[in-house]
Amino acid sequence: MDTDWHSVLQFVADPLDPDYAHKHAASIDRSSLQVPTPPQSHDGSPVLEDPAENNTLVSVSTTFFPGAQLLPVAPDVVLQSSDNVFFYVHSHALLGVSQNGFRGRLPPPPSSSTKTQDPVIPIPENSTVLNVILHAVYDMSCAHYSPSFPCLVTAVNRLPVYGISTKLCISPSTPLFSLLLSHAPLYPIELYALAASHDLYDLAVSTSSHLLSYPLATITDEMAERIGPVYLKRLFFLHFGRSDALKRVLLPPPHPHAPTPLCDFTEQKKLTRAWALASAYLAWDARPDLSTSTMESALRPLAEHLTCEGCQQALRDRIKNLCGELQAHMPASRSASPADNITQNLHANKHDWGPICIAALPHHYASFSTFSLESSAWG
Repeated sequence: MDTDWHSVLQFVADPLDPDYAHKHAASIDRSSLQVPTPPQSHDGSPVLEDPAENNTLVSVSTTFFPGAQLLPVAPDVVLQSSDNVFFYVHSHALLGVSQNGFRGRLPPPPSSSTKTQDPVIPIPENSTVLNVILHAVYDMSCAHYSPSFPCLVTAVNRLPVYGISTKLCISPSTPLFSLLLSHAPLYPIELYALAASHDLYDLAVSTSSHLLSYPLATITDEMAERIGPVYLKRLFFLHFGRSDALKRVLLPPPHPHAPTPLCDFTEQKKLTRAWALASAYLAWDARPDLSTSTMESALRPLAEHLTCEGCQQALRDRIKNLCGELQAHMPASRSASPADNITQNLHANKHDWGPICIAALPHHYASFSTFSLESSAWG
């Protein structure tokens, strides 16, 4: 310490010696004044190991988690999906809808005196399928998860495996029913087959309105086996019955009005012949998905050839009644099968309107919307 102060005082006393600092620096022990070298920037700063980093990450359902207040009581069972997602559920909720103890995987309820940790039960379903199943058990909608249609089909098919009735979870008032029906426009035959395989009558009826334009010839053997004979017959009767009903309600001509000096019964026969030609063309190419707008576009041009106001009004009334009858045959009611509705209406209205020749119809008419009457029809 004295040596250091002596060097400083000597340097102050003799500042004019330019070589002094260099000579004195060589004589001083550098080890006593050396500063530790900082670490390289790429090595990073030394950190203490966090014990929490050694813990395993756990994936927990965003709906069925420990703090979720789904029921007044706390969850007592943990279900682990095949992709290691944990679902905290209530054993009494599962046992209340399952006929086999959730495939025999639920343990007996513990006694009140021996409260242990909630058991973890592995379930051989992935988290998306198990999530749909549990939402169905709790009667909650899982639409906000946007499950795919194949996922919904798998979940519905797995419900009986766990002793859960599909008719209980998929009725018109349940969220799963509405979610499945939302896929009917894109997957009509697949949804109909799913409903048929589980005898979900209401779902099949609601789906059938989307099958009017479905080509029945494309149904595969595997699909036919899934649908089964009963619902397959109903689907065929829906197509055949609606086409037959269309022909029956279409053929009757407009009612004639009272004869007038300018339009007697002979003049009114022109409208009858024109209606017969137009209705025969529509009936010849009748499809189950024929819409009322298509029929109106084919029949309303008949009024352009009428000069009698009474005939024009009779034509408008007939078209209006025809559209109403056709709409009545649409499979929109859940209370009865669409095929049953058509069959009942056909048996209740057995009218023989007489044969009409359709063999001589022109073949160059490509669609209903481009149909136009030949002048010979008014001869």
